[in-house]
Amino acid sequence: MSKILKEISVIQGTYVNKDGQQKNRYQKIGSIIDTKNGDMLKLDVTPLIKGGWDGWAYINDPKPKEGYQGLPKDEEDIPF
Repeated sequence: MSKILKEISVIQGTYVNKDGQQKNRYQKIGSIIDTKNGDMLKLDVTPLIKGGWDGWAYINDPKPKEGYQGLPKDEEDIPF
């Protein structure tokens, strides 16, 4: 089975946070995956950015998937 080694992301634009600071908005465009044939790059989307994409992308560690917390350690942890 393949394993995601890295996530590929680009700056999609900017926004202003609640403190009035301008921040970059990022979009994940693909992954670097470990396969039986070696590392491969899988692009999921082509970035469409105002003014055109300059070709640069960030390579980051994958973020943990949200939602799955695992099984409770004992019956007292079950929320019902």
